[in-house]
Amino acid sequence: MPLSLAQLERHLLAAAEVLRGSLSPHEYQDFLLPLVFLKHASDEFGAARKRLSAAAAAQGSSSEQAAVIADSPEAHARAGSLYIPPLARWERVAAATEHIVESRLSPALQAMAAAHPPLADAFAYLDFTRLGARQPGQADRLLRALIDRLSSAPLHRAALAYPDVLGAAYETLLGRFASAATGGEFYTPASVVRLMTELARPAADARVYDPCVGSAGMLIQVAQHVAEHTGDAGKLTLAGQDANARATAMAALNLMMHGVRNFDLRTGDTLADPQHGSSFELVLSNPPFSMDYSRSSLADAGERMPYGMAPEKGRADWMFVQHMLHAVRDRGGSVFTVLPHGALFRDRAEAEIRGALLDADVIEAVIGLPAGLFTNTGVPTCILVLRSPGTKRPELRGKVLFINADREFRAERTRNVMLAEHVAKVAAAFHAAVDVPGFARAVGRRELADNGDNLNIRRYVDNTPAPEPQDVRAHLFGGMPRAEIAAHQGLLDAYGLAVTDLFAEREPVDSDYVDFLPPGERPDAGRLDLLATPRESAFRDALAAWWQQSAGTLDGLVGGRAAAGHVGVVREEMRALLLERLGPVGPLDRDAVAGAFDAWWDASRHDISCLAHHGWAGVVDAWLQDVHSRLEPETDARTGKVRRPSAAERRAVYQQPVVTGLLPGFAAELRAADDALTAVTGLGRGDVKTAVRTARLHVEQLEAEVCPPADVLPGGSRLDRARAALGARGGERQLVREILHARLRDEVEQRLRTRRGQLQDRYRTWEEKYAESLADIRAASDAAGARMWRHLREMGYAD
Repeated sequence: MPLSLAQLERHLLAAAEVLRGSLSPHEYQDFLLPLVFLKHASDEFGAARKRLSAAAAAQGSSSEQAAVIADSPEAHARAGSLYIPPLARWERVAAATEHIVESRLSPALQAMAAAHPPLADAFAYLDFTRLGARQPGQADRLLRALIDRLSSAPLHRAALAYPDVLGAAYETLLGRFASAATGGEFYTPASVVRLMTELARPAADARVYDPCVGSAGMLIQVAQHVAEHTGDAGKLTLAGQDANARATAMAALNLMMHGVRNFDLRTGDTLADPQHGSSFELVLSNPPFSMDYSRSSLADAGERMPYGMAPEKGRADWMFVQHMLHAVRDRGGSVFTVLPHGALFRDRAEAEIRGALLDADVIEAVIGLPAGLFTNTGVPTCILVLRSPGTKRPELRGKVLFINADREFRAERTRNVMLAEHVAKVAAAFHAAVDVPGFARAVGRRELADNGDNLNIRRYVDNTPAPEPQDVRAHLFGGMPRAEIAAHQGLLDAYGLAVTDLFAEREPVDSDYVDFLPPGERPDAGRLDLLATPRESAFRDALAAWWQQSAGTLDGLVGGRAAAGHVGVVREEMRALLLERLGPVGPLDRDAVAGAFDAWWDASRHDISCLAHHGWAGVVDAWLQDVHSRLEPETDARTGKVRRPSAAERRAVYQQPVVTGLLPGFAAELRAADDALTAVTGLGRGDVKTAVRTARLHVEQLEAEVCPPADVLPGGSRLDRARAALGARGGERQLVREILHARLRDEVEQRLRTRRGQLQDRYRTWEEKYAESLADIRAASDAAGARMWRHLREMGYAD
C-alpha cells in the first residue's frame, strides 16, 4: 500500500525527533533535508534502474549489458530520471558504522554536487560535525539513528500515495520548524504563497523569478499550479537568488525533491549583486521586511531604481520592489510581493517613490492580509501587485484596487490561518476588479494624490462593522422599526421569511413600525429552527442532486485525464456547477457555498492526488495504511522506548471514516463495551474485580480484532476482511465517493449552523433592544408600586 501524506509526515517527524536536544528546531532542516533528499533520490534511482534494465532486456540485451545500460548517466538522462553516482547511493551511506561524515556522507554529497550542476553549492555550507560538538562520537550516534529511521520506509514515487507527497510532507515540516533567521528572513505561510499564485495565474511556459527565494516555496507553488492545470510544468523557467547560502541550498534541494529540474538559483545580495537579468514574465517574492541597505553598493542603481531612493536604514522595501519591476521590464511582466504595511504610508522619500510609481501607473492592487499569519513576526502585511508600464488591466488603468482581507482567517492556537475559502474569496475579488462594500474598491489617481499618495488600506476600504442602530421612538414607545428589518432583508430572504413570520402588523398598518408577537408566540431558538428547516432541506436536496450529477467527474481523474494533469480543470468544473445549482437556493450565499467547496477540496486534495495516480483502491489502501500506522506502537528513535497509543488516541482512529465505512457496527460495539466497563468499575461489591477484568478483556478483544499485527488472526483482522470483501465486490469507488461526499456535507452543515445562528442572533438583538419599551417599563413600575402600596395599606402601614 502506498504511503499516505499523514504517514510520511509522521515518519519524517520521528526522524526529526532524533535531533531533538542537539539542535534548535529551525536547524533540523539543515541535516534532515539533505538526508531525505539522498534517500528519496537513491530509492527513485533504484526503481528507474530496474525499469531501464527490464527495457534493455526486452530489447535483447544480456543481463550484463542491461545492467551496464541501467547504470549509465546517459540512459537516465534519456529517461528523465535523476542519475545517482555510486558514492551517493543510499545503501553505501547506510552501511557506515563509524566516521560516517568523513567516510560516507561528505563523499556522497560531493558526488551529487559534481553530477548535477544545480546542486553545485547546495551542500557546501553543511557541517555535519556540528552534531558531535558536545561529546565525542555523538555525530555518529545521531546520524546512525537518523539513517536507520529514514531507511525504514521506501521513498521512491511508486511507494508514495502520489508523486509529490514527499514534497508536501516536507513543506509541512518546514512550516512546523519555521523560525526567525538572520537578516530578517521569514518562512512564508503556505496560504500566502497559494494566494499569490492564484492571483498571478502563471502560464505554462512562464519565466518566473524570486529575488529572495528562501526555501523556494513560491517557485514550487508556481510549478504545482501549472502542473495541476496543464499536466506539465517542464516548460517553466524558474530562477531565484538569496543572500543566505543556507537558504539557496535548501531551495535547491526542495525544488529537486518536488521533481523540479529546470531552475537557476544563485547566492548573493540581490540589491547589491543581482545575478539574473530583466527578462522574466513573473516575479513572486517575500523580501525581508524593512532591512538596511547601502546606496553605494547598489549595482546599476540608475537603471534598476528609476523611481527614487529610500532611506538606507530599515527602508529597503521599495528598493526591492523597484528591482522586481526591473526584472520583468523586457517582457512586460508582473510583480506579486509581500510588504509590511509601513511601506504603504511612511512619508518623505518613500512617499515620493510611491507617487512616482502611481504616476507611472504600475501599481495595480494593494491587498491587506490578516494579522498573525507569519510565524515569527506580528508586523501587519500586505500583497502588492505591480505591472510593467502600460500593461495594467484596462479596467484598472489610472486606478489602484484595494482589498481589505484582514478578517479573512481562522484563529488557531498559535497563529491565524487563511483557509482555502479565504484565498478563493480574495482571488475572486482581485480578478473581478469590482467594488465590494467593505472589502474591495478601485480608487482613482486623483483621490490617491489628495491623500498624499498614502496607500493605507483602511483609508479606502474600511471594514469596521457599522454600529448597531438605535431607534429612540421604538425605545420610548415600543415597536420594531421596519428600516432595521429591511437592512437585514437578505437574511430573511435566505430563509424565505416574511416580516409577519417574526412580527405582527399593527392595526391600522404602520408603514414605519411593526409589533413584537406576544411573549409566548415569539420565535425563540426552537421556532426559528422550524422556520429555517424548509429552506435548509431544499438546500441539502440541491447539494445531493449536484453530487449525484458531478461526482462522476472524479472518475475522469483515474487514468487518461489524470495523466494530462487536469485536476485543476475538474475542480473548476465541479465548483462552477455547484455555484450554479446551489447559489439561487439559499440559505447560503455564493461566497459561503464557494467557501464550503474550497475548504472541502483543500481537505481532500491529497486524496484526490492519490486517486489520480492509484485509483479508487489506492485511496482506500492509503487510508487503511494510515489507520494501521496510527494504531501501531511507536519506538522513540533516541531512547528506544516503545509507546502504545492511548485509549483516547485509538478511539479517535476508530472514528476515521474509512473504519466506520468498512465496519459500520464497530463503533456501537466498542461504545457498549466501554459503557459496560465503566458501569462495573463503579460497583463496590466483592466480585467487582472479576467483572472489571471480564469487561476489560472484552474491550481489548474488540480492539485486537480490528487492527492486530498481520500474523495474529487467521484470515486477518476484521478491517482486513472487510477490505477484502469490499475489493471482491468492487466497492472502493462507492466508499471513497461516500466519504468525500460526507466530508463536503460536514463543511456545508457547519456553514448552515453558522447562518442559522446569525438569524437567531439577529432576532435576539432586536428583541433585547425593542421588545420592552420605556413605556412598558414605566407601566410595570407603576403596577409594582401600586401593588406595594396596596399591601402596605392592608397591613395598616399607609392610609
